[in-house]
Formats: sequence, C-alpha cells, structure tokens
Amino acid sequence: MKVAIIGAGSLGQSIAKGLLSKKVVNSLYLTKRNTASLNNFKKYKEVTLTADNIFAVDNVDIIIFAVQPKHLSKILESVRYLLRKDQLIISVATGYSIAKIENIIGAKHAIIRAMPNTAASVRQSMTCISSNEKGKEQIELAKTVFDSLGISMEIPEEQLQAATVICASGIAFWMRLIRATTQGAIQLGFEAAEAHELAMQTCFGAATLLKKSGNHPEEEIDRVTTPSGCTIEGLNEMEHQGLSSSLIKGINASFEKINQIKTK
Repeated sequence: MKVAIIGAGSLGQSIAKGLLSKKVVNSLYLTKRNTASLNNFKKYKEVTLTADNIFAVDNVDIIIFAVQPKHLSKILESVRYLLRKDQLIISVATGYSIAKIENIIGAKHAIIRAMPNTAASVRQSMTCISSNEKGKEQIELAKTVFDSLGISMEIPEEQLQAATVICASGIAFWMRLIRATTQGAIQLGFEAAEAHELAMQTCFGAATLLKKSGNHPEEEIDRVTTPSGCTIEGLNEMEHQGLSSSLIKGINASFEKINQIKTK
C-alpha cells in the first residue's frame, strides 16, 4: 500500500509507527509544516518526509488526514483538485462529519471517518470506522489498515462521537487510573519504578483476562473477593468515594465537550 498521513502529529505518528511495524506499507508519506520533529522516521526506507501536502497526495492510494478539525477544511480545499476516484480518503479529525468532507471534495470519493487512539503505535488501538456510500466499497481496505494497528469496528457515524470518548479519550482515563494505582503502591512502601510496573502489568492482566475468558468483569471480581476480605473492603470504599460514578460523569463530560466541538 502507498499511504500518506497528512499532519503527522501525535496521532499521525502513532498510526505511522503501527503501519511500519506491521509492514503493510511499501511507501509512506508523512507531512508536517516542520518535519524536524519527524526525524526519527528517517531510518525507514519506505518513508518520505515532506511539508508539501500536494506532493504526498499525488503519490498514494490511501490518504489519512490527521490534522486538527479547524485546519481540515483549508487542507481539503488545497488538495481536492488532485484527488482521484480510486483513492481512499480517511479522516481522523474529531467531530468533522463525512457530510462536511463531501461538501468540499464531493460524494464521488470513498470517504472513511476513523477514530483510532495512540495505542496504534504499539498495534493495540481500538479503532471505530464509518463511511459514506462510496466508501462502503472500500471498507475492507480501511479495516485492513486499522486492523494492522490493533482492532477495528465498523459503526454508524452518529456513534463516532461516543466512540471517540470511550476509545481515544479513554486512553487518558486508563492512564490516570494506572497513575493513581502507582501512587497508592508507593504509599504502601514500593519504590516508584516497582509501583509503576505493578500497576501496569496488573491493568494489562485484567484486560487480557477479560478478552481471553469472555467473562463479564463482575465474574472475575467475584473470583478474587472473599467474605470480609481485603478486596471487597477496598472495592466498597472506592464505590463509597464515587469511583464508578466519577468515571461515568467524566465520560459524559467528555461527550458533552466533543458535541460542542462538532457544532462549531
């Protein structure tokens, strides 16, 4: 595959790292106004670094727009006359609808909206994707791209805002929980590096256990809670302090914010 990532910031670079590690691209163009921050990609023979979006778009089959939503309209306008009908157009810009993209480049193009997360760099992203009518013809190609970065799921476009909160913002939510666990471990006497390792591996183990077993979280919780034991004591105290309700409120606050971004 020949792929261009227009706007190789944090998310764009994560996608690039995932694609390169999976070796699914034979040509990858990364664009940024200042390419100096992309120098670590120079070691890959498949990669071309450039500040010229037009040059990148003209040489690929798949174009991933990974720019901020406020910049996407201008960039689409600048390259639309170059876009070919056989190219797959993918946007990962938060809150920027397929209809708005079609208004600029036309509905004749295969357009995919996708929301990966930064775990794409280690091929563990949860990516949700939606398409326009023309894009349905290339949905499997889009899934090939994003399955190389972890797992992809096709969903209706109206659910992409919620998916952004759960999967993209969710990375930060889980990082904060790991940090809190690390802080707790330090308070209990572990060195910082030890505490961090304990928290990370336990989180990874919990997620892996659920994926492998297919069990509901409460089933696995029941396996480690005993009457009058320390686990149930800790869980109950966390719930008394609002652990679950705080998470749910935070998710809903993020959802409200992303809907504000969408309406601007």
